[in-house]
Amino acid sequence: MDDAPLLSVEDLRVDFRIDGQSQTAVAGVSLSLSKGRTLGPVGESGCGKSVTSTAIMRLVPQPPGVYAGGRIMFDGRDLLTLSEREMRKLRGGRIGMIFQEPMTSLNPVYTCGEQIAESLSVHSRMNAKAARARAIELLSLVGLPSPSERVDDYPHQLSGGQRQRVMIALALANDPDLLIADEPTTALDVTIQAQILELMADLRARTGAAVLLVTHDLGVVAETCDDVAVMYGGQVVERAPVGALFSDPQHPYTIGLMAAVPRLDGGQSRLETIPGSVPPPWIRTPGCRFASRCPLATDHCRSERPELAELAPGHAVACWRAPIEAVAA
Repeated sequence: MDDAPLLSVEDLRVDFRIDGQSQTAVAGVSLSLSKGRTLGPVGESGCGKSVTSTAIMRLVPQPPGVYAGGRIMFDGRDLLTLSEREMRKLRGGRIGMIFQEPMTSLNPVYTCGEQIAESLSVHSRMNAKAARARAIELLSLVGLPSPSERVDDYPHQLSGGQRQRVMIALALANDPDLLIADEPTTALDVTIQAQILELMADLRARTGAAVLLVTHDLGVVAETCDDVAVMYGGQVVERAPVGALFSDPQHPYTIGLMAAVPRLDGGQSRLETIPGSVPPPWIRTPGCRFASRCPLATDHCRSERPELAELAPGHAVACWRAPIEAVAA
């Protein structure tokens, strides 16, 4: 059982029912993540990666959201079968989450220290004095300057990077086994981004936590992740160790993403683009969701949806045309 993944998402489907219309945001996603490893769901806006992370925390608002199928196994328990009370014990305890925008996630009427101390008192049963001391220790751990003073600051008194560090301290307060980070460096300048990612890598190394790092930035994936799950249209279209994905991408969408990354070596005359746009979630297609934008699509691709199939150990792709040796080269 030691080799069993800490988190296993199995054929997860999440719908949103708005004005009598059903929209599929997550369409049969499967992921697995073991302790001490970082998995990066990656894709452009609207691919379903943030909804997937929110669904794992059981934070999809119901209604309009509906968990329409699948399982979310965490340490052998299906989170979708737990009561809300049981989920509250896990959130902020064994499962921590860094939300995309700390200014809307932190409570503006409580100090940063009070918010961290509340989590500690609820999950670790610390008294007020011990919780405050631990809050200062956590703020120091995440690199916030003058933590004994900042502990009494309100979120609006901090910069964006400092608020993100507070969010990380809050997420790590109870030594979670699983840390979910949803675009943790969005809207931060490059220097602060590097510091935040370095901090997360250091904390993972020290605590052994599993990290689900949601991002659209392939550079962040290359620097921080062990494994990658490329998402498109609410589905995982390619899953591989980070080295294999960058050296031998096999899905046409992944290949397109790689080609669209700017290069600094002068070997790129113009920035590549993927023609077309992601189909809206209320449009259901019988075949591959990427077929309308894919240069390799056939009638088979448009009529029948490909399932993830393993091409090499740990490297799976959902594409009828794989392996794509000529394009990948």
